[in-house]
Amino acid sequence: MRHIVMDELSGGIVDKLDPDTAALLNSSGLAKASPMGMGLYRIEPVGKVGSVRTPTVQIEVRPKDRLGLNRLLFLLSYAGDQGFREDSVAAVEHKDLWSALAESLAQLAERALSRGPLQGYLTVDESLRTVKGRIRISDQISRRPGMLVPLEVSYDEFTEDIAENRILRAALERMGKVPGVRQNVLSRLRQLKGKLDAVTRLQSGAPLPKWQANRMNLRYHPVLRLAELILRNASAEAGEGKQQTASFVVDMSTVFEEFVGVALRAAMRAHPGEMRLQYGATLNEAVRDSDRLTVRPDAVHFLGGRPVVVYDSKYASATDAGASLNADHYQLLAYCTALQVPTAWLVYAGKGEMKLRRILNTDIDIVEYPLDLSRPPAEILAAVTDLAQQSWGEVVRQARL
Repeated sequence: MRHIVMDELSGGIVDKLDPDTAALLNSSGLAKASPMGMGLYRIEPVGKVGSVRTPTVQIEVRPKDRLGLNRLLFLLSYAGDQGFREDSVAAVEHKDLWSALAESLAQLAERALSRGPLQGYLTVDESLRTVKGRIRISDQISRRPGMLVPLEVSYDEFTEDIAENRILRAALERMGKVPGVRQNVLSRLRQLKGKLDAVTRLQSGAPLPKWQANRMNLRYHPVLRLAELILRNASAEAGEGKQQTASFVVDMSTVFEEFVGVALRAAMRAHPGEMRLQYGATLNEAVRDSDRLTVRPDAVHFLGGRPVVVYDSKYASATDAGASLNADHYQLLAYCTALQVPTAWLVYAGKGEMKLRRILNTDIDIVEYPLDLSRPPAEILAAVTDLAQQSWGEVVRQARL
């Protein structure tokens, strides 16, 4: 299998593709494949990261700074507000994404199922000729007026057919369909799925069942986090000619924005006030709604019902894209003006030093705050806590002035 690897900020490459692979790549949203003749295509990243795999080729777009799978899963999971921590996202690092995902899922599933499938109570609604559990009076009257049997009843059954096992079985099935997975890993995935044969199979496209983290399902927590990520972001299916294809595609800009919002809101709970994410505000005076200009910063912290500081996150900064840095600062200046706050924090993915920029002829400061995603998860969260402390300190300083 050929392995084509690109950085998400690269200008693309020229390589050979067959038309079916090019069409799959374009439909996946991972990259754009433009024909150049003689079987050659120009393959360009489009702002997403992930991998598309067919039986003959794997095309991978990796995050800037070459983030490993551990870091990618950490950001994805925390962005989903699932409270992931470093010990929950341990994943096998491998030269390609699919091998790492398959091996990680197999290891975590083996650990979760080492004592057999988890069991729990499932509420069952049935029509029976005898009473079991409780009678659903309203359903009995509406469905069988004047009839004594059968009875519409609900009861709790202790079973393996619970949400946790349904999610795990679906992830094992999906990863088992990815072409090119090593045979020994594929065999392990099939054996693990065999332990869940009594569990209801999730229909394709159906929403994932809800589950609650608790002491009873503690041993399932790591594998369920990974399973949900696979089911939400990866697809594996038979394409043209019944050839298996697979794709795992994520928008890192959205992931970073959501991660910063969720982590920052958690860190700011240590300080007075409340934080609102994706807060909408009006920028101009207008008689008609159609003339109204609005802004929507990623996060705004309120104190006593009044905004006191604003934040915006940029995964790909203007300098990454080769554009002027001014654009990000113009946007933050508009946020401060609309919300009447003196300080805005620009949180960007990258290395560097915190930098203060005082805007001429205004009382507005814009602070650039780098967040190095190549650091361990605990250190990334510590940096967000530092951001919360520094920004709150600035709020206190402004209040004293």
